Amino acid sequence: MFIQTERTPNPATLKFLPGREVLAAGTADFPTAEDAVRSPLAAALFEVPGVCGVFLGADFITVTKSDGEDWAALKPQLLGAIMQHFTAGAPILLDEAAAEPAEGSDDDPADAEIITQIKALLDEKVRPAVARDGGDILYHGFREGVVYLHMQGSCAGCPSSTATLKHGIENLLRYYVPEVTEVRPIN
Repeated sequence: MFIQTERTPNPATLKFLPGREVLAAGTADFPTAEDAVRSPLAAALFEVPGVCGVFLGADFITVTKSDGEDWAALKPQLLGAIMQHFTAGAPILLDEAAAEPAEGSDDDPADAEIITQIKALLDEKVRPAVARDGGDILYHGFREGVVYLHMQGSCAGCPSSTATLKHGIENLLRYYVPEVTEVRPIN
């Protein structure tokens, strides 16, 4: 098994490409070891000292390291853990369900058409771009012209995530959906 690695715009994360499907649908974010209990793969990666986040996508795994850790020391251990997991044929998720994008719980039904447009643009134009960088972006609501989004994987905590949200995503949404006035991140 050959696993490629790619740097991401976030220096604290590294993207691992195992050359096979990781998740059949959706994504799964594990910001802490406690969150990883439903994923044997994420739990194994958290056993490597210095790992502070794991994100699973369709065909990649993004690992976030703690401050002060060195990729030269972590990378071989992570490659070994990933290879061992896939070689053993263990499941990626115990409940076989990836995290689905959270829906805006307090969206105004009168905005349904606008929200449909926003979600379509996010799915077609934004999510593929952030997936290339080892992350994902989830829609969390639209109220009074403001779109609320949550960045995951390498995008969470990335030094350029604010610029991505404000200059990239906000400009795109405002161009196609005039009702959008601003994009704000949520944690």
